[in-house]
Amino acid sequence: MAKQQRTIITCAVTGAIHTPTMSDALPYTYDEIAAQAIEAAEAGASILHLHARDNETGAPSVNPDDFTPFLGRIKQASDAVVNISTGGSLTLSIQDRINPAATFSAEMCSMNMGSMNFSFHPLAKRFGDDDWKFDWEKDYVANSDGNIFRNTFRDIREAAEALAPHDIKFEHECYDVGHLYNLKFCMDAGLFKAPVFIQFVMGILGGIGADIDNLVFMKKTADKLFGEDYRWSILAAGASQIPMATTASQMGGHVRVGLEDSLFISRGKLAESNAQQVAKVRRIVEELGCQVATPDEAREILDLKGGDRVNF
Repeated sequence: MAKQQRTIITCAVTGAIHTPTMSDALPYTYDEIAAQAIEAAEAGASILHLHARDNETGAPSVNPDDFTPFLGRIKQASDAVVNISTGGSLTLSIQDRINPAATFSAEMCSMNMGSMNFSFHPLAKRFGDDDWKFDWEKDYVANSDGNIFRNTFRDIREAAEALAPHDIKFEHECYDVGHLYNLKFCMDAGLFKAPVFIQFVMGILGGIGADIDNLVFMKKTADKLFGEDYRWSILAAGASQIPMATTASQMGGHVRVGLEDSLFISRGKLAESNAQQVAKVRRIVEELGCQVATPDEAREILDLKGGDRVNF
């Protein structure tokens, strides 16, 4: 009898897109990020994709000092794999963005595989001038239409070479089919070792849309380029989060949920927590015949170095 598929659930706990005004459930203080990350792991997430925020204002931060207060608490309370984002700002240099991952030598970190017009400015129209909780939020959101999220081949090489001594596995975030070809080029250049872990990112303005035809196309392209040398997951933004995760799980993929990617638990209803989203996708995946991977099973599937080799 064939071994039953194990589905890895990643939870992206807070991100750098949504702001505190958009949902009271979005964690931004050190205590909230730690608590929600631990609850998400208890609900079934074997990987925690983590950004940091300013503890007072909720603004996105890549300062390692803003990671320290919650990383140790998460490690003490959970065996989940910690994945530190290197995409924590649309405007900072790659050197600044990789600093937290290098500082803490995490098991995993994200790696955006191409430059793009990453924008979320339409969200600003949902709130009046007096609705914002913090002064920085409105301009941050409304002006995102002028940003190019820079991830050049030089940036990617610099990040790969700087983080190589830490034996970190990358979550290669591919927002369009061209990013898969970028990854193939980088693998051929010796920057990344198989098996690579690809996150198909769908439904972000500036990237590929979140629909099944596009998912099938991304998967077929990855099969052509990487053969057996990759594992994959899907991140679908907003209302597409759970439907696309469900489809991906039935195609042999892994899934990512979390308040970074969607603030909702169902259409029009805000999620109460990250754990609520994790519990929902876990129930769906299991009822459709798959088993959810434990942290150690995720480490085996992705060939990770282990939680005993991190610096927190």
